[in-house]
Order: sequence, then structure tokens, then C-alpha cells
Amino acid sequence: MSRIGKKPVQIPAGVTVEIEGTTVTVKGSKGELNRSFSELIKFEQEGEEINVIRVDESTESNAQQGLSRTLLHNMVLGVSEGFEKKLELTGVGYRVALKGKDLDLSLGYSHPVIYKAPENIEFLVPDNTHITVKGISKEQVGQVAAEIRMKRPPEPYKGKGIHYEGEHIRRKLGKAAK
Repeated sequence: MSRIGKKPVQIPAGVTVEIEGTTVTVKGSKGELNRSFSELIKFEQEGEEINVIRVDESTESNAQQGLSRTLLHNMVLGVSEGFEKKLELTGVGYRVALKGKDLDLSLGYSHPVIYKAPENIEFLVPDNTHITVKGISKEQVGQVAAEIRMKRPPEPYKGKGIHYEGEHIRRKLGKAAK
């Protein structure tokens, strides 16, 4: 039995949830999200909470129940509070600037790297070595942060590159001198 799937999702004030079959639409102060869920799951709204219920007793529906509950909870959090990921640039000459809504990254290549901002994503650049990715969809914020990180992943010898704030980079020893 899924312990997470049994817990109801609390709906904060200012958030509305519409359930139409397997499609759920969540509206809040930050925006609107909608998603289609598996047919093995149904949702029941009781006042200020939503219960996620399995249609049958198979092990697949058990896993779907926990996943569906977590996805719905992330949707509710996203439209009420939003999500953010922070990235750091480490290395001599590595810097970032905001050009309109897009990022202009100098990463040691012979050319600047331009990363265009997807819809519903906002970039904040507090200084030239830090990036904050903000949005209402946890999936989209994580994906955009991962794509930016892949432009120059951190290397294990000097630690240069783009990494998440607080991420520990395992360092390797260089060649041993004779």
C-alpha cells in the first residue's frame, strides 16, 4: 500500500482545482497548470482537500497512486508558491548576463552561449556568477536548470563549470609527479 498516496492533498486559500475525468486543472495566484493522469486513478474533492483513490488493487495502480498524489501536490504548490533552482558558475572568465528574458553565458568557448527562456520560466541573475530559475512547474524548472548545467558541466579536476548551489563536486587527483 502506498503511504504517500493515501494522504490527502491540502488546497490552500486562493487555489481552485477542477477535476474532469482524468484531467485536473489547478489555478492559483501564480498561474494555471493542467495534467492528464492515469485511468487507474480517480480524484475526489472533499472541501479543502483532494483524495487520490485507486480504481483497482493491482501493484501498478499502487505505484500510480503515490505518483499521482505527488504530481498533484506539486501542481498545487507551484500555482500558490512557485519553484526555483539556483545555479553557480565556477571558473575564470565564466559569467552570465541577462539579455532581455534570455541568458547570455560566457563559458570559455570561442562564442557566447545564448539560452532562450521557455514559456512560464523566469531567470534572475543577482550577480555575474549566479542564476536563479523560477517557474510554477517543478518539472519544467528542473529541466531548464539541468539544460543550463549541461552547457558546461562541472569537471572533476579543477571544479570549473556550472553546478547547482550546494552541490558537492567530487574532485580527482591530477597526474602524480615523479
